[in-house]
Amino acid sequence: MTPAARVQMAIELLDKIVGSAQRNGAPADTIIAEWFKTRRFAGSGDRRGIRDLIYRAIRAFGEPPETGRRAMLGLAQIDPEIAAAFDGSPYGPPKIGRAENALQPVPMPDWLGGRIDAAEHEALLARAPLDLRVNVLQTSPDAMMALYPDAVPIPGLPNGLRIDPPVAIETDDAMRDGLIDVQDAGSQFVIAACRAQPGMTVIDLCAGGGGKTLALGADMENTGRLVACDTDRTRLSRLSPRAARAGVTVEVRLLDGGREAAMLGNLADKADVVLVDAPCTGSGTLRRNPEARWRITPDRLRDVLDVQRHVLDLATPLVRPGGALVYAVCSLIEREGWGQVEDFLMHNPDFTAESLEIGSASGPGRILTPARDGTDGFFFARLIRAC
Repeated sequence: MTPAARVQMAIELLDKIVGSAQRNGAPADTIIAEWFKTRRFAGSGDRRGIRDLIYRAIRAFGEPPETGRRAMLGLAQIDPEIAAAFDGSPYGPPKIGRAENALQPVPMPDWLGGRIDAAEHEALLARAPLDLRVNVLQTSPDAMMALYPDAVPIPGLPNGLRIDPPVAIETDDAMRDGLIDVQDAGSQFVIAACRAQPGMTVIDLCAGGGGKTLALGADMENTGRLVACDTDRTRLSRLSPRAARAGVTVEVRLLDGGREAAMLGNLADKADVVLVDAPCTGSGTLRRNPEARWRITPDRLRDVLDVQRHVLDLATPLVRPGGALVYAVCSLIEREGWGQVEDFLMHNPDFTAESLEIGSASGPGRILTPARDGTDGFFFARLIRAC
């Protein structure tokens, strides 16, 4: 495939990705994968080159471009090789017209950029490393470092390894057999803040696919009682097979929206730890999901703030006296982080924020950022219920 054909294919895919983002449809990775399934003529080098062009464009423009062509023309202003691809060849893009206006790269939307520390903007849009959590129920960090010689320990995380630049390991035996899990260091630090111990009763209230659930199970040495809950059937359905591979025993509860409190009633005052990894804007994960900037809106922020308050209300009665509620969001927007926790503490005077040493202080909690800590952006707080 010629360089011009690669640029044209990137333009066509960007058109689809922008449209999907505006409809809150499938993410970019899914669209790209489906596209290549029906285009076997594209070799591995072509696929890699096209993907790189697409993500360069996504990272360059904080607002969704009107068209993929305008986005690629914007990149052409700073990259002569892309500019040369607009040659009008049979499978390439038409030549640049005199009246065509290229889109100027602006990496962060004004409204979102104003809510995130400007010192984090560049790091938030850089490419993330590959972080792994070693499943010590099945293996050891030393064994995995022998298997992945490019991996290095992550400071502060005894079971965390990092490979930078990242490599593809999705089909490796270690992944298939549950020896390792792909998990950002920030998520692993959130699990460390839970301080789950063997024999405890631990509830992961927004478990999703179960990455943090499995990490909690490892810290519990697969003893005690581990309960994973969510209202998303599709995401939660992935947990049981993952848990079986990882050697973690977990009770899975699919909750009905609107009936969650009743379905959790028999867990009232039982939990030593309740983890609320709350739905959020995902603004802390832009280096992994730069396309999220095209989906995060002020309306979306208002919606997730309501959901976060709802989930905290569900979690509160589950914590036993003396137990901990750990609230976390992968966001750097203060209203989702310390603002949400301050509101919670105001309305729940029997809870107090416990001091933590991870990351940096942020109101009653802590924050991890890509620029300072080399992680995704996370806010988390450990809240203790009075005895």
